[in-house]
Amino acid sequence: MEMKGFITFEGGECSGKTTVINAISEILNKKGIDFIVTREPGGIRIAEDIRNLILDVKNTDMTPECEALLYAASRMQHLTQKVIPAINDKKIVLCDRFLDSSLAYQGHARGLGMDNILKINSFALNYLPELTIFIDVTPDVALKRMSNADRGGKCDRLDQEKIDFHEKVYEGYHKVLKMYPDRIKRVDGDKPLDEVVKDCVNLVLDYIGR
Repeated sequence: MEMKGFITFEGGECSGKTTVINAISEILNKKGIDFIVTREPGGIRIAEDIRNLILDVKNTDMTPECEALLYAASRMQHLTQKVIPAINDKKIVLCDRFLDSSLAYQGHARGLGMDNILKINSFALNYLPELTIFIDVTPDVALKRMSNADRGGKCDRLDQEKIDFHEKVYEGYHKVLKMYPDRIKRVDGDKPLDEVVKDCVNLVLDYIGR
């Protein structure tokens, strides 16, 4: 079931999702549209605690299965406690990542299989977004941006992955795009960031009827 007003943003590392969501938030504010911004994993206390556990650099021995299950647990808590109530209140929900990330990262890149990821996220399949914007950044461009970014010395567990992992994530996203062609809209993320933002803003404005 697709939930009206639920918009998610997907892409690999340094795809520009945060910048895009901030720009869309400014426009929705100016239009007086009621909305919330949230993220996965996270958005609420329990899910943020799970996020910290997943991304902690000390947890390099975490198995792919454990990682996938933690994402699924975080997702359902986040849906129940934040996303669904906002949708019921007729708010637009802008969410940085959702189920498609698990399919690309754990299903394909970690080798668990997309069918298995769908099974452990079966509850979440009742609450799919109505629109997903996939910012398509090639791995070499993403890693260049990552090396040039000022991250304040912070580095999480996913940042430590090698290029082949990010290439598999990229492949995974394109498989997901083929799975949900009506819901997912692709934006060329290799373009200059201001053009990427413009393309994403236009997709959202078209969705909400400008």
